[in-house]
Amino acid sequence: MTQAPARRLEDFKPDARFAWCVTGSGHLLDECVALALEIPRVDLFLSAAAEEVLPLYGWPLPKLRKHFRVLRDNSASGVPVGMLYHGMYHTVVIAPATSNTVAKCAFGISDTLPTNMYAQAGKQCIPGIVFACDTEPTVVTQSPNEWVELRPRAIELENVERLARFEYTTLVRSLDELKAALGERLATLPVP
Repeated sequence: MTQAPARRLEDFKPDARFAWCVTGSGHLLDECVALALEIPRVDLFLSAAAEEVLPLYGWPLPKLRKHFRVLRDNSASGVPVGMLYHGMYHTVVIAPATSNTVAKCAFGISDTLPTNMYAQAGKQCIPGIVFACDTEPTVVTQSPNEWVELRPRAIELENVERLARFEYTTLVRSLDELKAALGERLATLPVP
């Protein structure tokens, strides 16, 4: 079976944006928000878990709304996803992505706003960039109060590899890879 071609830039509105999805991970969360702040035309799509975690890292909703349009996971059908169908978003980013989100995406489950955005983007041949948190046998990350060492299980590492094989998906495993993937995507877009 051959892969359908990615959507052309002409298919999107001239002011199309990045749909940046945040999940409940604190892993490099500040750094991901800082990257989103550097990129032109970004809207944030928050899972319910992200809405709980972001304030723990200094990003309450009022502060986020000063910089972004913020869409929340408060509808059973993922109503904001419909904006993908109208060419409003040329790229879906999930950063950071919890192992739960990676697993759901890898097995086609779309029951949160980020997983629904990812699934629908893929169905429309819209590129996605996923920054998976659990990609190494040992991950050192900052919790709200201290640094912790995590040891992802084999299933989490397998789900990362499974998702990396999905069409229209760039799976990144580090902040440097995320920056590079965003830079490559930005290079294909018209200058805002």
